[in-house]
Amino acid sequence: MPGEKRILVAEDDVATGQAWSELIASWGFKVSIAEDGKRALELAESYDPHILLLDLRLPQLNGLEVLSELRRRGAQFPTIMISGEGEIADAVQAIKLGAYDYLRKPVDPPHLKVLLNNLSAHLTVSEENQRLRRRLLRAGELGRLVGQSAPMRRVMTLIEQVAPSTASVVILGDSGTGKELVARTIHELSPRRGGPYIAINCAALPETLMESELFGHERGAFTGADRRREGCFELANGGTLLLDEIGEMKAELQAKLLRVIEEGKLRRLGGSAEISVDVRVLAATNRNLEAAIRDSRFREDLYYRLNVFAIELPPLSEHSEDIPALVEHFMRELEVPAGKTVSGVDAEALEGLKGFRWPGNVRQLRNVIERALIVTKGPLIGAADLPPDLKRAGTGSDVLEIKLGASLDEVERNLIKRTVEFAGGNKSRAAEILGVSLKTLYNRLERYQNRDSHDVA
Repeated sequence: MPGEKRILVAEDDVATGQAWSELIASWGFKVSIAEDGKRALELAESYDPHILLLDLRLPQLNGLEVLSELRRRGAQFPTIMISGEGEIADAVQAIKLGAYDYLRKPVDPPHLKVLLNNLSAHLTVSEENQRLRRRLLRAGELGRLVGQSAPMRRVMTLIEQVAPSTASVVILGDSGTGKELVARTIHELSPRRGGPYIAINCAALPETLMESELFGHERGAFTGADRRREGCFELANGGTLLLDEIGEMKAELQAKLLRVIEEGKLRRLGGSAEISVDVRVLAATNRNLEAAIRDSRFREDLYYRLNVFAIELPPLSEHSEDIPALVEHFMRELEVPAGKTVSGVDAEALEGLKGFRWPGNVRQLRNVIERALIVTKGPLIGAADLPPDLKRAGTGSDVLEIKLGASLDEVERNLIKRTVEFAGGNKSRAAEILGVSLKTLYNRLERYQNRDSHDVA
């Protein structure tokens, strides 16, 4: 209802301001008046309006200065600028600063009423959506993300913060933690939700095809290119593009990607025309990109261009208290085989699931539940329905034996690898147990990996 919406009118002419106040109040809105720009800023804080009617010509601070300061403070309410004759250029500048619309004096009351009613209806829907999301967040659900643990609540809060913006986001996390789900949730909660969502796995395609997949190609660009083809950037125009496993992209292609992101223009492979695109880019990786930068495998300028906002997903071993909710979610999501009735998981099986370290994280848990639905006779999934590796969990030794005569380097290597295994693949936890930084742990593991590759060669 309009009566729930507060309107702030910033107008220095007392008679005009009073007339507007009475008129707008007669339409069912609550109204307050500011006679100058400084007072408008004060009331923007104390009165907390839903909508601001802002005259361009105000004493102390003019309308553009007020609008600029409000945007600097992060004010979200829509602003309608009121301009006089010869002030069109300033009104256009106001739109660039984020004003919702502008009206020229003398203001047409029926037009203003329609504008305020439309804005009021839009704000009501937006507020209801926010309330719904907050309720789901309290219930431990956001989009298809599930979890009431502190680590997952932090992730959901970050998603809520960044989704309405246009900022690029880097999503970090071990394999199977749900990076693609986070990307899709960001898209679905963003103003681009009506546009396309495109995801491409940078590790799944040969280097020779990746450029064509991203930027498209013209007919005859290479052998087999028998027709023009749009790339992922064009397909995602007006929407969101997820670059999964961005750390696997080769350096030459990284330079082209950076240019497209910064300029908003691309050229298809074999083409000469520049094509404008409007795409929000999200990137996901399970690699340490800072280590990759040090090793000259990832461009530093691309990293800082993508890493406007970062979201790090915890491994499942760090939020095992979410396992019962995740199991329930997967039971609802997965299809129960025909002829079976499965209503849940018994206590013994649930304890087994909670006690496992889950090196494959949430994806592995989902696969385990899907398998259990196939093998169980119902009505409850039991411990016998779980895979053998879960039943054997915890039977291995947590003791590291050191053979006399082994080098210090070999002992360190075995200790680090066994500790990572003990932590269920959670490198952050392993670094904490070992008393070293995460960067040091990554450096050691990469050194061992390079040495193994050299020995094989």
